[in-house]
Amino acid sequence: MRWDWKAILGIVISAALIWWVLRGVDLVAVWHVVRGARWDLLAAAVAVATSGFAVRALRWKLLLHPLRPGTGFRTRFAAVNIGFAANNLLPARVGEFARAWAISRLEPVSASGALGSLVVERFLDAVAVFSLMAVAMLHPSFPRDVTVGGQSLGAMVTTLVALLLVLLTGLILLLLLPGPFLRLTGWVARFLPERAASFLVEGLASFLTGLESLRSPRLLLGALAWSLGFWAWNALSFWLGFHAFGIDEGYMTALFVQGIIAIGVAVPSAPGFFGTFHAAAVVGLTEVYGAAGSSTLAFAFGYHLGGFIPVTLMGMWYAAQMGMSWSELGRADQRLEEDVEAGPVPEGNAELPEAVPTSDGEER
Repeated sequence: MRWDWKAILGIVISAALIWWVLRGVDLVAVWHVVRGARWDLLAAAVAVATSGFAVRALRWKLLLHPLRPGTGFRTRFAAVNIGFAANNLLPARVGEFARAWAISRLEPVSASGALGSLVVERFLDAVAVFSLMAVAMLHPSFPRDVTVGGQSLGAMVTTLVALLLVLLTGLILLLLLPGPFLRLTGWVARFLPERAASFLVEGLASFLTGLESLRSPRLLLGALAWSLGFWAWNALSFWLGFHAFGIDEGYMTALFVQGIIAIGVAVPSAPGFFGTFHAAAVVGLTEVYGAAGSSTLAFAFGYHLGGFIPVTLMGMWYAAQMGMSWSELGRADQRLEEDVEAGPVPEGNAELPEAVPTSDGEER
């Protein structure tokens, strides 16, 4: 793993945000809320959130279909958990590379193509999260004329939607004009060292293959439906978490706070999204909905830690079963580059034990 400037920046941002959420806080009051928490509801919240990783694995089948039809649930589920565990334990957000590299070891798909499918997944996640967030903001229970840091919340959301549209436009152009993009890339590659040129050209070709699901209306609409269903389900875990710590808010609040937290954790941070998750929870619950600060912090730390542990343990277990070390996963971006240069992977070359659960009846 590499502790470069991005990793150091993330740690600095996390430390600053942890200081921000704890400044002037009565920690005794927070502890009182924690002691009175409904642990049964928190366990239910964690169970719902953890089950979402299975939903992600089911959705990923559609996005991987252009690369390989009929990938196995248990291989996708293993890679999903490894990727999220890597984000929780390793610096510089290496989890997406680790996830793409892991699935390429378990299925005959290229790591760069798998990474392209994850770009589509993140885009669909953004569409689903912001759509559900908009539903919450249009609901009569949403506080009107809200400002955060002196800025209109509506203006901030509008800016984010505009950025999303820019990303959508870029993806559409890439899909509609793959030839010109490849030719332009080839022209640029002429001025690069041979290894870098090969990686750039072959990587873009594999990446475009990973985006093929956007060309199929059936796959795209199916994946979008899965995305909306996943985030609607995941918001239930937030709602349960609220009530575990005495925050009497409804499901619409959960949809909105989920969106704010999704925006927050996109900011560079230390491994595990420490600080960014908690600051976003404070903004969504306390500054927008007026929830008590002590209850918000108890929820933020309790829910975050509750969700952190299961996926990290599962990812560590799957990585061990596949013989992957964490130093190896920390270099997943470099390994992905090596895979692109080496060409497509002909066979998945790591196997999982028979005890791994499966939902689609496929044995691998």
